[in-house]
Amino acid sequence: MKTNYKIRQPIVTVAGHVDHGKTSILDKIRGTIIQEGEAGGITQKISFTTLSKENIQNRAEKILDKFKIPLEIPGLLFIDTPGHAAFTNLRKRGGSLADIAVLVIDINDGIKPQTAEVLKILKANKTPFIVALNKIDNISGWNTSESLLSLEAIENQAINVKQNFEEKFYILVGVLHSYGFNADMYSKITDFTKNLAVIPCSAKTGEGISEILAMITALSQKFLQDRIKTKEQGKGVVLEVKKDKAMNFLECILYDGKLSNKDEIAIASIEGEPIITKVRNIQEAQPLNNKFKTETEVKAATGIRLQIVSKEEIFPGMPFQVINNNLEEIKEEFSNEISEEIKTDKMGIIVKADSLGSLEALLFLLKQKQIRVIQAGIGPITKKDIYMTNTLPDEDKILLGFNVKLSEDTDVDELKEIKIITDSIIYKLIENFEEWRENKLKEIERQKLKELPAIAKIKILDFVFRNSNPAVFGVEVNGGILKKGERFINKDNEKIGQIKEMQEDKNNVQEATQGKEVAISIPGVNFERQLKVGESLYTNLSETDFRKFKEYKDLLTSNEKSILQEIATIKRRLNPTWGL
Repeated sequence: MKTNYKIRQPIVTVAGHVDHGKTSILDKIRGTIIQEGEAGGITQKISFTTLSKENIQNRAEKILDKFKIPLEIPGLLFIDTPGHAAFTNLRKRGGSLADIAVLVIDINDGIKPQTAEVLKILKANKTPFIVALNKIDNISGWNTSESLLSLEAIENQAINVKQNFEEKFYILVGVLHSYGFNADMYSKITDFTKNLAVIPCSAKTGEGISEILAMITALSQKFLQDRIKTKEQGKGVVLEVKKDKAMNFLECILYDGKLSNKDEIAIASIEGEPIITKVRNIQEAQPLNNKFKTETEVKAATGIRLQIVSKEEIFPGMPFQVINNNLEEIKEEFSNEISEEIKTDKMGIIVKADSLGSLEALLFLLKQKQIRVIQAGIGPITKKDIYMTNTLPDEDKILLGFNVKLSEDTDVDELKEIKIITDSIIYKLIENFEEWRENKLKEIERQKLKELPAIAKIKILDFVFRNSNPAVFGVEVNGGILKKGERFINKDNEKIGQIKEMQEDKNNVQEATQGKEVAISIPGVNFERQLKVGESLYTNLSETDFRKFKEYKDLLTSNEKSILQEIATIKRRLNPTWGL
């Protein structure tokens, strides 16, 4: 097969924190106002924007000429992803589906949690990217340049405005350095393999947009030649699945080769065996708008909608390939890809995500936090997931769901013993999990703490109701919790006995807290011979119990810790290594 060109359009994804202006920048690039129509100004669906070679030439001519950049690529394919997805479902084997990324950062806001999340994923996937430093027009006193070139705009600002810009710029450069990136103004960089290009811009005024296009073009042509060469085999990734009664519609990126409406394709599945289906209809995304046009054949790289025959469940993020007498090879490739991207541990929690790429990103970020995962899957949280979670240890009885919901067949009663946390932003999901895990571990420790003797220090009051058989007298709880049944010693480590009964205001009680005055009865003790008014008694702890208390010391009050120390001092008079 001969193609019309040797290299395809580079695939560009625009990523960043939820309100830093990703869609606004794309609006400027494509000359549309998509964002205003979105719910809350946040992108709700994936959309494709194709820029032709001619369009790039017209938009970026000044900067292409200035830096002597030839225009060789046939165009650019931009993908606008929902903010919550952090472009993580844009995956193919061996790395990111995007050839190059634009990371949008608000110059006044700096790096936010989602920005940090994206930086980690870009670094892990080794995806080349540039930084679009947006909202320069929000800097106080900023004057927009007529040329709409940020380089010229910066030079033409008043001294105080320029200083304000440079301060913000170099603060960001410093923060990026802490993430392992040597960043600088794009015009000052001589080696783009070692430095990250930053392009100041404004989605509102259009400043810097032509420079962004020129930099993507230059970097793609210089460093991505091998990656964007088209090959024979038609390959793509499913981004979204839309179901109809009769058939499935798939929104996809074709990133290699070609696809015709007569082809049969294999789509990877999480279970292992690929889904084989015929293509019924192909619609291709049209340049600079969100419309699709029916085609008999399309070539990479392009955004498409596929109408297929199969009714089997297909998950977003799954790769597909055109079958050309090579089904066994495709099966092996799919199998390797899925196993590479979903690696689990022998112990840990269960996680679900809305796509293969999202799941991989979630697993990657959980691993960075040293959070182990025993089972990972794609799609809604099912009855089977809940059953499996119920079999796990208490600290792992939790299901994490990224951008997924509970399936309709789940039984509410089965949810009582487990925790389910879902979110459409990965960093929030992980933050919520860490908070739950911390509280859960404390709860488990508190339960273990309840199994130990209650720590208490009591002072004998001048109320002796009975001298012996049993001795009954009044005490004040100076610290800890006094409980019926506990054994006590005095300051000389002499065993006093076990509390048989406790009364407060003539009512029997099981325990008394700090500050309370109660009457206690202790069999086998003679008050006159063994006790005296004003002396203190302490819970008689074994060495084993003392060591366990030390394990849970974070759950003890400062008063309880002080009592423990007093008990240890008493015990160590005879045995210096007691409890150590």
